[in-house]
Amino acid sequence: MGDATINGIRIHYNEMGEGDPLLLIMGFGMPGDAWLGSLPFLQGFRAIYFDNRGTGQSDKPQGPYTVEQMADDAAGLLDHLGLRSALVYGVSMGGMIAQELTLRHPQKVRRLVLGCTMCGGEHSTMAEPQVIAELIAVVRSMGTGDIAGWVDRQLPLLLTREWLAANPGIREMLMMVAPMLPPTPPETAQYAMEGLFAWSTYDRLPQIKTPTLILHGDQDVLIPVSNAYTLAERIPGAKLHIIHGAGHGYPAQDPVAVHQMVVEFLKG
Repeated sequence: MGDATINGIRIHYNEMGEGDPLLLIMGFGMPGDAWLGSLPFLQGFRAIYFDNRGTGQSDKPQGPYTVEQMADDAAGLLDHLGLRSALVYGVSMGGMIAQELTLRHPQKVRRLVLGCTMCGGEHSTMAEPQVIAELIAVVRSMGTGDIAGWVDRQLPLLLTREWLAANPGIREMLMMVAPMLPPTPPETAQYAMEGLFAWSTYDRLPQIKTPTLILHGDQDVLIPVSNAYTLAERIPGAKLHIIHGAGHGYPAQDPVAVHQMVVEFLKG
């Protein structure tokens, strides 16, 4: 683990494994450690995961935080590590950052995986207002000490009721992981949300020449699956895989198969 000063702020990062560098970019309100559940399935890579500005152990400057800023943070981390390029996998807001990273610094991204994400702007299909309100409320509740309450509000946003009913052990697993995730301050979560609403890649997506894989659950309530089809139509040559019956947390439904698909794509 380490810290890098990038764009005038401290970005905290961790590394695990050996092989081709794989930059993992996490989503809204979550620290890089939220990747820990995926790391055992991403063997054969030098996995690099970090706390976006405003989350985890990274600095929390005044906002708003633009997607462009966060993409430049990611690019700066690669520079700090002496990496000319990397494989990149971003989920949710991390997928938006990954798009922007690829557009702003195309030479740094060799292969791109976009999970449960969107292009932003008027061409995106947004979640229902009550779902967005609940997402913000869940992030705000991270630091209250009510771990059970946070878990019980978080799970329905990530996974379908049917899957949760059939897999009750996921709650106990998240209960164990939750205390290890440093809470995101409400004000920095708001800074990131403000940046998202002012951002779009729709008109620029045809500029992406990087081999791209798009993954999305067809029951995603946070970022509806129609957004995946928009990305696939706009990014030349993109591969699209829809995980049927899965929500925003699509890797949990079949972690072995989903991650195998990611690994095979990244290894080309």
